[in-house]
Amino acid sequence: MTATELEKQFGLPSLLRFEDTPGGLVRAVITAAGAGADVYLQGAHLAHWTPSGQRPVLFTSAKSLFVPGKAIRGGVPIIFPWFGGREGGKPGPAHGFARSMPWTVESTQSGDDGAAGITLLLTANDATRGFGYGDFEVRFRLSVGAVLGMELEVLNSSAAPLTYEEALHSYFSVADIGRTGVTGLEGTTFIDKTDGFQRKVQPDAPVRAAKETDQVHVNTTATCVVNDEAWNRRIVVEKSGSNSTVVWNPWIEKTAGMSDMAPDDWRGMICVETANAADNAVTLAPGETHRLTTVIWVE
Repeated sequence: MTATELEKQFGLPSLLRFEDTPGGLVRAVITAAGAGADVYLQGAHLAHWTPSGQRPVLFTSAKSLFVPGKAIRGGVPIIFPWFGGREGGKPGPAHGFARSMPWTVESTQSGDDGAAGITLLLTANDATRGFGYGDFEVRFRLSVGAVLGMELEVLNSSAAPLTYEEALHSYFSVADIGRTGVTGLEGTTFIDKTDGFQRKVQPDAPVRAAKETDQVHVNTTATCVVNDEAWNRRIVVEKSGSNSTVVWNPWIEKTAGMSDMAPDDWRGMICVETANAADNAVTLAPGETHRLTTVIWVE
């Protein structure tokens, strides 16, 4: 559907509208009570969320390409059905196909508290069948207000079990990575992807990035807090249906090799991802549904 058609069917006056963008993508622009947000239909990608009177909470690179078929760098990419590179040498894009495919709008909602909601749907198509995923439904439900709510629901509509990994790959904007720490993961086991995938235990201290950091913390349901000391704020990331949390910062050298990141972008971002990855991959029986949710607010 075109932006005009979507506006007629799903637009919410003074709350949510659809528009075409110069790069050829369609997005929903939300101006809810308490916050503003932009959601691109490609990838069901939340690229911007800013509570009223505050700094942007999500980081999106100014060099990101907002064009068909190219994943957006920043915001909240949706990772499905594998995390990182696909195992076994099988073909497929990093972090799965969901973040670069067009999703359809299923519904929009306005809440009594002035929040705005949108539900986006991804179903099997020729491309996903080519990767071996032929019968599934993924819904992304988003509630935008002073508090941000996100839910990723996966339905296995096939006659066989479905095993997958998933993540809401949230990029958070911070003033200075050198003065930022993530609490809530103390004592957890993590896979260090920068050190040969060795398993380590997080000390009784915040996770801080002082070099390239890519840690998959497994078997944890804990709420995490991004302590942004320079901007004197705490970003709280509460979750359910998730047993993994990923912390990532590409640092200097990796950022330099990324065409959709500016050289200094690593200084002003950190990813804290609500996930089910590695040991915590999800297996659904035929007809079964799983929901991963995260709720984010700023203190």
